[in-house]
Amino acid sequence: MMFDLRDLYLQVIVDHNKAPRNFGKLAHFNHEADGYNPLCGDKLHVYLDVNDNGIIEDVSFEGEGCAISVASASLMTEAVKGTPLSDFQQKFDTFQHMVTSDLEELPDEEQLGKLAVLAGVREFPSRIKCAVLCWHTLKSAVEDSHQVAKTE
Repeated sequence: MMFDLRDLYLQVIVDHNKAPRNFGKLAHFNHEADGYNPLCGDKLHVYLDVNDNGIIEDVSFEGEGCAISVASASLMTEAVKGTPLSDFQQKFDTFQHMVTSDLEELPDEEQLGKLAVLAGVREFPSRIKCAVLCWHTLKSAVEDSHQVAKTE
């Protein structure tokens, strides 16, 4: 079973790295933030369009980084579109828990959806920061923080 999950992890990383979803600058956005991981050089800029009801209408990213960083950002943008800002922190915390939990702990697929495949990053502890950079950057955008999000 773990072999299948590892294969799926690799396939998803390759797919989302080669053809990232929601890549590019949004035409209309009202929140944005930068993220930078100095150890591996991953750089991201996240754009967010939140409507008057506090719903994430649209989200995108630009930047460059390793395959895990790009794939994680791509999956994240798909996962948060349509999410109320009031639910963002729970998604953030659930993802953060998944990538830092014990290898034996199964990801909460009901909460995480496609993001659950990124549980595979736990096998490579030095790459966890690559997977969470986009989340910290999005959190900075949500909070209108003008600090560059970092995972160091």
